[in-house]
Amino acid sequence: MKIWTQRPARTDAEVLVRRYFGLLRAGRIPEAEQLIDHYPVRHVLKALWTGSAGASGDEDEASGSPAADEWEQDLSWLGELGLADFHWGHAGSHVNVEITYRARTIEVALGFWVRPTDAGWVVTGPATYW
Repeated sequence: MKIWTQRPARTDAEVLVRRYFGLLRAGRIPEAEQLIDHYPVRHVLKALWTGSAGASGDEDEASGSPAADEWEQDLSWLGELGLADFHWGHAGSHVNVEITYRARTIEVALGFWVRPTDAGWVVTGPATYW
């Protein structure tokens, strides 16, 4: 996990988020999780899948269909995601990032926080926003 001794500038946090997202898009999930103080990745991936491909895994999971985890088995769809605009909160400790799928903004955004810890400053998240 990236740790800063002082509060990072917005641009530094954005660079880290872009690096995280690049690893995610490449299917390098464990490496992406190592960059930030990470929330459960399955939740993040499922939200991105649902928002980008329009497929809801909830129905498949309820029916017990083998397709319930298809989105987890083939992560090639991640390569079609992209980052759009970064929207920082007034205090500068929170940023929402718009996500695109095939160059169109989707309904899901990712939220990250810049927070102090005992070791220094870290980026936490992402939360998913609809």
